[in-house]
Amino acid sequence: MATTVVAQETLTKKPDFLTAVAGHVLEIGLLRVQLQVLESGEITGKAFGRGVTGTWDWRDGFFCRSMTWGDRELEYNCQQVKKEGTSLIFTSDKGGGRSATFSLRPATQ
Repeated sequence: MATTVVAQETLTKKPDFLTAVAGHVLEIGLLRVQLQVLESGEITGKAFGRGVTGTWDWRDGFFCRSMTWGDRELEYNCQQVKKEGTSLIFTSDKGGGRSATFSLRPATQ
């Protein structure tokens, strides 16, 4: 039985990141997380049934964001982003912290 290995690619340039997220929803199905990261620097979506809003920018090869989830502020954090097939893996603290894997799903109009 053949297995396919999908290579991880670290995204270090903003245009590469924007190409990956354009027209997609970042989703963690089991946790009911659906986020859109917009080219305008906004983050919108829902997580665990609560609204998510935020802003982001690209600094020194990292995705840096501030977000609010419901009434909870999530502090500013710069994250390493890796692309693996149809998923993006965000690792907090510039790659030294916890990781979250999001599936890239086409955004519906």
